[in-house]
Amino acid sequence: MQEKVKDVLDKVRPYLVRDGGNVELVGIEGGTVKVKLVGACAGCPHSTMTLKNGIERILKQEVPEVKEVIAV
Repeated sequence: MQEKVKDVLDKVRPYLVRDGGNVELVGIEGGTVKVKLVGACAGCPHSTMTLKNGIERILKQEVPEVKEVIAV
């Protein structure tokens, strides 16, 4: 599952980088993916929306084992 998650994060990464941010995979526990938002994403007031409506939604669609994505 980790490789699938990395592949999906690589697909969304260009959109984050374009806005001055990025995402790093911290780890996976069960169906929970832990990520770290960096750059402009780390302090952005919209980071929760980006995490849940963007990254989590796409990960759940492409990797059915994913139950949630959290920022650490």
